[in-house]
Amino acid sequence: MAKKLILASSSPRRQELLNQVKIPFTTRKPDFDESQIQTADPVEKVKQLAERKGSTVRMDDDQEVILSSDTVVSFQQQIFEKPKNKTEAHRMISALSGETHEVYTGVMIRSANDQIVFTEQTKVEFWPLSNEEIEWYISTDEPSDKAGAYGIQSLGAMFVKQIIGDYYNVMGLPVSRVVRELRNFGVYTSN
Repeated sequence: MAKKLILASSSPRRQELLNQVKIPFTTRKPDFDESQIQTADPVEKVKQLAERKGSTVRMDDDQEVILSSDTVVSFQQQIFEKPKNKTEAHRMISALSGETHEVYTGVMIRSANDQIVFTEQTKVEFWPLSNEEIEWYISTDEPSDKAGAYGIQSLGAMFVKQIIGDYYNVMGLPVSRVVRELRNFGVYTSN
């Protein structure tokens, strides 16, 4: 019997990605203050965030599997999370202009008997951007809820020159690896 997946996230992008690969799930929002994780190491940060988020979500029975994740952008040893305002978004996009940065997603999957935590890294190179392009993009309000102040799946796509790694990782969930790991926990795509 297939186990029931519980997504410990209210992210519409993560929900969209699980729907795309036809994995049935229920969402339960984690109750965790992300500011508690203070490390400057992006790999450690996303691992800790994913694990702590997933640990705060209740498991109602042993047929449930909890999936949690978190994503950050890292550029020159600095973590770019969701911008607090338009000024911060402008600073982030300006820094990424014409440069290569890394996107890290930490994932935790846990059942009543097992747990794994892993990270995925994708390198993203931006075209050089004019100040006018950056100002226009920020005026759309798209950057406000996205790590690194851009969404590769929407308007931010026009900034991306190339990526090396999992595209979906940049969206917030490394789908192909997650699907493979979920199979080990008895969670499968629906027919």
